Amino acid sequence: MTSKPTTPLRLLAFDTSTDRLSVAVQHGDQRFTQDGEGGAQSSATLIPMVRALLAQADLSLKSLGAIVFGRGPGSFTGLRTACAVAQGFAYGAGVPVLPVDTLLAVAQDARTRHGATQVLALLDARMNELYSAAYQADNATGAWQTLGDMRVAPPEALQPPAGATAASGWVLAGNAFAAYGDRLPAALADWPRLDARPTASALLDLAPPLLAAGGAVDAAQALPLYIRDKVAQTTAERLANGGVR
Repeated sequence: MTSKPTTPLRLLAFDTSTDRLSVAVQHGDQRFTQDGEGGAQSSATLIPMVRALLAQADLSLKSLGAIVFGRGPGSFTGLRTACAVAQGFAYGAGVPVLPVDTLLAVAQDARTRHGATQVLALLDARMNELYSAAYQADNATGAWQTLGDMRVAPPEALQPPAGATAASGWVLAGNAFAAYGDRLPAALADWPRLDARPTASALLDLAPPLLAAGGAVDAAQALPLYIRDKVAQTTAERLANGGVR
């Protein structure tokens, strides 16, 4: 019996959840990537960057199998930008979207760049808090398993999974060490600290099994993931935390 040929991967991925903008396109075995300044710059630079990479990969939006994006947690403005662009592209091209958790992408980036397979992923949540989630790669399949819920809390309240230690191979990975490294609990002092981000390339690495599991959704469901209700501080709160007016 002759098996059907598989369709080459044709994916666009982007993340705007942090202060770095990351875009990548997968066309079969080829991957095209570009990073840039995020934050307030994302809304102005994301679409031109996407179009340039698609042209480099010789792909159109309509030829894509899915549009992959980091859904959060992360910057409130950045997440809204990613969702709006994903929706606009998906509606116009008639392709589905694949929302991916940004903390999972941090874990994947730590695995790709550092070989980590047991990761407490951290992202700077501003307002003197961290986003965190724990992930462990399955020994047999390599698929990530989520241990517990995502959390947002002050650095001092960071909690590792039960029984997790540096000696057993656990690491901290993320973008929060410069801001909060000296405020992490003493129990985590000996854990390796790996620089990692929710890159578009990490999103592409995660996409195939998520797509196979039915993770792609209609454009209307390109929605941000918020894990705290309060997304802005008052002037008094910013001043109390050392900020400026």
